[in-house]
Amino acid sequence: MVSIDNTLISEDLISEDFVCNISKCKGECCVSGEAGAPLEKDEVTFLEQNYSKIKPFLNPKGISAIESQGVFVKGFDDDFETPLVKGAECAYTVFSKEGVASCGIEKAHNKGVIHFQKPISCHLYPVRVQQYDEMTAVNYHSWSICSDACSFGKSLKTPVYKFVKTALIRKFGQEWYDALDQHVKKSL
Repeated sequence: MVSIDNTLISEDLISEDFVCNISKCKGECCVSGEAGAPLEKDEVTFLEQNYSKIKPFLNPKGISAIESQGVFVKGFDDDFETPLVKGAECAYTVFSKEGVASCGIEKAHNKGVIHFQKPISCHLYPVRVQQYDEMTAVNYHSWSICSDACSFGKSLKTPVYKFVKTALIRKFGQEWYDALDQHVKKSL
């Protein structure tokens, strides 16, 4: 484990390689799983205040799920999550003609309608963050649906922490990321 400020970072972020290969997986992480994407409290507030701006970028099934369940739900552990469409994809998921899943929130952001890119948990994936009383755990989540991303990352020699650099900076700041990068360079 690597310790920076009040975070403990799994060595897997450094030792494992990963680059999303959307042409192979077709955004399966937006569809599979047992729960919606984890949401932070400020993200819930943002979604409550901006749903009307995001709604035009969603598909009818997602809109129906959100309007019946709300812009968020409470998960098994009482954490905030995105709602699901009939226990399947995230309600904010949209599909291309080719069947590739992507985020309707991010589409609204890319069009300049909102300033929020997408939930940080989605931006960070395959990294998962768990908040504890005194510290934050930063771990790599290995999932079989991402095997093509692991192979692609290995071929490009891109460790997980570099693949999610922008998201790590968004979550923890540039200084934190630079400290992690310096740790890696010293360990080589």
